Amino acid sequence: MKAIHYINQFFGQVGGETAADAAPSFPEKLIGCSLMLNGMMPDVEVTHTIICGDNYVTNHTDEALKEIFAFLDGQEFDIFFAGPAFMAGRYGVGCGLVCKAVAEKYGVPVITSMNEENPGVSEYRGSAYIFKGGRKATYMKDDLTAMARFAEKIARGEPLLPAAEEGYFGRGIRAEIPAAVRADDRVIDMLLKKLAGQPFQTELVIPKSDVIPPARPVADLSKATVALVSSSGVVPSDNPDRIQSASAQKWGSYEIDGKDCLPAGEFKTIHAGFDPAAMCAVPDRGVPVDAMRYFEKQGKLGKLFHKYYVTVGTGTTQAFAAKFGREIAKELLEAKVDAVILTST
Repeated sequence: MKAIHYINQFFGQVGGETAADAAPSFPEKLIGCSLMLNGMMPDVEVTHTIICGDNYVTNHTDEALKEIFAFLDGQEFDIFFAGPAFMAGRYGVGCGLVCKAVAEKYGVPVITSMNEENPGVSEYRGSAYIFKGGRKATYMKDDLTAMARFAEKIARGEPLLPAAEEGYFGRGIRAEIPAAVRADDRVIDMLLKKLAGQPFQTELVIPKSDVIPPARPVADLSKATVALVSSSGVVPSDNPDRIQSASAQKWGSYEIDGKDCLPAGEFKTIHAGFDPAAMCAVPDRGVPVDAMRYFEKQGKLGKLFHKYYVTVGTGTTQAFAAKFGREIAKELLEAKVDAVILTST
């Protein structure tokens, strides 16, 4: 069997963040981890590497896929690989969207690997075999090995086992598998283990959802202190806290006392999930200080809190988002803020 491998600009040796806008390229020889992957599979040959910048594939998806498809149309391949992407959010989303598009257009198995915290998992787990990978590139060999082992099974025509046994994230596909033990015996066995406090694995996993009780209404908004919290990425123009433009791992808070608005040039958005031009021209569209001052002067709210809180939402993992929420909420509660207005993009 033949395979093609998609990687980003960093692992394709094009460059780091400064090359994130690089358009797709198709080197004549295998590059970087494609060589390692190829060496792991006696029954599968990786014939080509596709390289594309993380920003380009997510910000110019249609153009990127058009260029990639134009290349793939001239190739023979039976399997498509991408990554591994570890915890790199933009890379994971890029791998996922390319895998999904390739599977839909060419009907071949698509295989990638990501850490469970990568946003690409939740978005594309139903469209690709996404193996459970490490957090950083030091897990490269392990993650490639898992991908290669699975591809070898496909090449040899071996039966593919359920996701939990193969090591990839469940795709939401349920299939009938003959069992040696009857269902009534299995359920009694699980019940006995549960009653005895022993580990057991249910056959019907129900996702757990957080239950968030609604906040109590503000008794009198005209006497309340209200804070602004935003995922718009609007920060002072020098981005003093170096908040990442995607897959954020930090948040910032900035003083607005004495400001009736956020002046262009003094503030900007560093958000990588949309064209920033309009919000950089009018930063209040992301953090509406101007509107809040208007209501403050009208007496409709008591006071705008003296600073706002901000991060970037695109690609940010659920774990980091929850961490940000706890940290920001702690400060607001200690400051006795009565209400928060959350603004997004």
